[in-house]
Amino acid sequence: MTRDVTTAFARTVVDELVRGGVRHAVVAPGSRSAPLALALAADGRMQLTVILDERTAGFVGIGIGRATGRPALVVTTSGTAAANLHPAVLEAHHGEVPLIVATADRPPELRGVGAPQTIDQVGLFGGAVRWAIDVEPPADRPDAAEAWRGPVARAVIEATGARPGPVHVNLPFREPLVPTGAALVPAPGRSDDAPWRSPAPGIMVPDPAVVRTLVERVRNHPRGVLVLGAGAVVDPAVVTAFTAAAGWPLVADPAVVPAGAHGADPPIGTIEALVRHAPTAAAVPQTWIRVGAIPAVRVVAEWLDTARGVVIDPTGVRRDPAGTAEPTVIGDPSAVLSAVATVLAAGTAPDPAWSDAWRSRDRAARTAMDAWLDSAPAGTEPRVARDVVASLPAGATLLVGSSMPIRDVATFAAPRADVTVQANRGVNGIDGFAGTALGLAVAGPAPVVALAGDLTFLHDLGGLLATSGRSVDLVFVVVDNRGGGIFSFLPQAAFPEHFETLFGTPPPVDPAAVAAGFGLAVTEVTDPDAIGAEMGDVLAAGGVRVVIVRTDRARNVEDHRALWAAAAVALSAR
Repeated sequence: MTRDVTTAFARTVVDELVRGGVRHAVVAPGSRSAPLALALAADGRMQLTVILDERTAGFVGIGIGRATGRPALVVTTSGTAAANLHPAVLEAHHGEVPLIVATADRPPELRGVGAPQTIDQVGLFGGAVRWAIDVEPPADRPDAAEAWRGPVARAVIEATGARPGPVHVNLPFREPLVPTGAALVPAPGRSDDAPWRSPAPGIMVPDPAVVRTLVERVRNHPRGVLVLGAGAVVDPAVVTAFTAAAGWPLVADPAVVPAGAHGADPPIGTIEALVRHAPTAAAVPQTWIRVGAIPAVRVVAEWLDTARGVVIDPTGVRRDPAGTAEPTVIGDPSAVLSAVATVLAAGTAPDPAWSDAWRSRDRAARTAMDAWLDSAPAGTEPRVARDVVASLPAGATLLVGSSMPIRDVATFAAPRADVTVQANRGVNGIDGFAGTALGLAVAGPAPVVALAGDLTFLHDLGGLLATSGRSVDLVFVVVDNRGGGIFSFLPQAAFPEHFETLFGTPPPVDPAAVAAGFGLAVTEVTDPDAIGAEMGDVLAAGGVRVVIVRTDRARNVEDHRALWAAAAVALSAR
């Protein structure tokens, strides 16, 4: 009797993924992917999340990867189902999020001959993956263990390497696609439950020559800045040790991991308001050292780029669009900064005047802007950002949408060392926001709060549908300003005759009505003093909920200018 090779192969794939540490699978329903879906359900060791829309499924995988640091397995059928993963693959690639996408496919003999639901899936994601393989269709063979387990083990290694990211495994299946009841082809794994292959140990010791160069740079440039951009992974104790030994202030984006990565001393949180104040901005740094992406706020990035600096990256990826960095330092950022701090601490103590001045300015600007916000009317977007962050319980996760929310959190919310802030800053897009939030809620510590504008919220209706009926604690806070708020701050605003049609783009639906249509509980906040209390109530209630705050897009520009002016007055009075 012919053995059931397809079922054996699919179950082997699942077993090897579990051995490699994969604990979450996201499955979009389909026929050709049935062998893998059934194997996942039969195995039971992975948490299985079924999502109707492949595009959303990919971003749920992004959320899981961000929450756990381990790749989720995302499974789709063939054809356009596989193509719908591309936005999530791009975010995982640029955002360095571990992800394994497994796309079912027709076997080679059915490709290019007009078979239904068949496209060329080999190399589908181009250079946006760390590794890709078109696996041979499973066959009854004596070396099945090596042939089947080897590629799966490598997929996990490639997705979780020094530069984590997406891996594409294309799986051609021949019919029958469901178990036949026949005997299975044996493909046993290692007897100790270890993965078939393990990664080579990384070299963590910094190059002494690099350390000496950075030490001299710090000593010769006492007016420097340490910058932690989105995606930076650093040891909080190292950050504290470095800033103390160097006498440098810290500038950090909100989306730096882990929570509290800025160390014992909070970063200069009002840096945008400070560099918009001309006398303060004139105190330019002599140099900087950055880990992670460039700052989300453009004026801050431009202020830093008045000096030449250094980027530390474990894989040598160049993150320097302005061309103001020296050649990238390749190494583990925590190890490099720790080595530099150790040498610096053994020498002469730095003059604290430079960093103390920035902390003093930060306090003055924060006090002035908080006073302005406390007296602001309802619907002030910076106040929403500030108060939502302040209302979060310790241990919560905050997902922040692109455009204005990430900038408002960066400038107006006091840094929280006990809250994890996540954001899809790989490509800085609004794609998959609700799906990412769901992935965080599925895998991360509860609760998850997702702060976004109305366009970002409505852009991912597939993701919003996926949240309906889920047993997770997830609160969406939607800043409804009837369109794309960030464009009012950009040069496009100078063309009013076409602005609303091409850039403002007010949506034709009410986000509150859409959320209610999906069966989600909706709360609308109209009292500016009530945001914190309302957040406490909805978080205590649990489940998936939506909080709507109506704002005025035109007034939002005026509010930001008034806040910067209030900070400038306070800074000038010092």
